[in-house]
Amino acid sequence: MTLGNISQRAILYAVLVVALIIVVVPLMWLLLSSFKPGDEVFAYPPALLPAKPSLDNFVDLLTEYPFARWLANSFFVAFAVTGLSLLFHSMAGYALARLDFPGRNVLFLVIMATYMLPIYAIIVPRFMVVKQLGWLDSYQGLIIPSVFHAFGIFAFRQFFLGIPRELEDAALIDGASRARIFFEIVLPLSRAIFLTLGVIFFIANWDAFIWPLIITRSADLWVAQVGIASFRDPQITFWEYVVAGSVLTILPSLILFLALQRFIVQGIKTTGIRA
Repeated sequence: MTLGNISQRAILYAVLVVALIIVVVPLMWLLLSSFKPGDEVFAYPPALLPAKPSLDNFVDLLTEYPFARWLANSFFVAFAVTGLSLLFHSMAGYALARLDFPGRNVLFLVIMATYMLPIYAIIVPRFMVVKQLGWLDSYQGLIIPSVFHAFGIFAFRQFFLGIPRELEDAALIDGASRARIFFEIVLPLSRAIFLTLGVIFFIANWDAFIWPLIITRSADLWVAQVGIASFRDPQITFWEYVVAGSVLTILPSLILFLALQRFIVQGIKTTGIRA
């Protein structure tokens, strides 16, 4: 190796080490602080390790507060939105990739234009629609408005464009319908993109905060993130419960990502930008 290559590798490794420290240290502080009492979380001088590690914060969360219910709500909403999104987005993506109908390209451009809008630009009209439908403080108000997103349709369309048409043409010659081709031929070939988008959709909805905060009034319908926010008060903040609750909400998405990261990489590689 030349001196230049060694220098480049040294710089790359240094950047990676710094990035690793930036990511890992806050996570370690959060995890270790969850075992500290409230007055020790922000004690001065700060200490990374708890003086007397205890599980009291987690026990209190699950016994004195309905945190288990909030976690269950988060799981239910995230799974429901993910399942419905995968179903409808895959169908829409397949139609845009394979079916020839008037205005297909215009419709695709309109769908992609909605991707440019931030959630804060549409949150008020979305709230008004949900209110008119009588879905405030309900599971359907939490789930249905979050199902449709241009990114999922775009990703499925790009993936389906990469599947050889010959497979579908042969099935059409044999008399198979488009619905049968979609469910029996296309979907079995699309495991990578389904797993990739499934993880993305699940984590995005698991971490959702703004919409659940706006749409729910009853504590029984709170998701975990809204429940954690309730521990903050203008007068006092129960930081021990904030950090313990944060640890409990991080674990599911972290485990899911680590378990399926191979499929996520494969799905991203096979979802290219195609004309």
